[in-house]
Order: sequence, then C-alpha cells, then structure tokens
Amino acid sequence: MNKSLLLSWIAAIIATLGSLYFSEVMHFIPCTLCWYQRIFMYPLAIILGIAVYRNDTGIYKYALPVSIIGLLISGYHTLLQKVPALKQFEMCTTGVPCSKDYINWLGFITIPLLAFVAFAIITICMAALARSHKE
Repeated sequence: MNKSLLLSWIAAIIATLGSLYFSEVMHFIPCTLCWYQRIFMYPLAIILGIAVYRNDTGIYKYALPVSIIGLLISGYHTLLQKVPALKQFEMCTTGVPCSKDYINWLGFITIPLLAFVAFAIITICMAALARSHKE
C-alpha cells in the first residue's frame, strides 16, 4: 500500500469528519466559502478511500485538480479572516459572514486554516504520487 495515498485519504477523512462535527455537533452554520470547501473535500474522502482499497496510485489524475481548487478556496478564506483589508472583497452577503471566526485556537488556527492544511497534505501527497508514477 502506498503511504502517500493512505495519508491523503486519512487527511480527507479527518477533514470531512471535522467539518461534520463543527456543523452537526457544535452547531456552527457554514458560510458560503465553507460550503465550497466541503464540495471539494467530501468527494476526496470517497474517491481516495476507493483508491486506497484498490491501491490505485493513478488517482492523482482526478484528485490533484480537486485538491488544488480546494486549497485555493481555503487559502483565500483564511486570508479573508486574517487580513482586515480583504474584508471589502467578502463574497458572503447573506447568512454567516465568511470572515466570522467560530474557532481561533492559539490566536491563528481557524476552520479555514484546518481545511487549508488538509488540502495541502492531500495536494502534496497527490503530487508525490504523480512524480513517482512518471518515474
């Protein structure tokens, strides 16, 4: 079994369960950008799980673009929460504002940052798979 593949699946599972915990147990209402991040993370948990089961290292062809898009969205969301000047570009106009910090552990760890780290782990693992697949 490929370690990069397994690590990426574990990151996707933890991120998926974490987002469900925040919304269903802690009753945090997801903002628009949170929903977009979920749209890109939840399928990764499924397709990476299938790839682990089948030991399909070619999954990077499908998972890498999805994880890069999720990485960009969560990176923008993190910046939106931490850089005050970006709040004028906030796209959440109804419901929960995207700049709202439900959690702020250690003064910098927010939900979008957690998603960013998960997408970064998946992206790095998928890039490693792509590199080893080409060799």
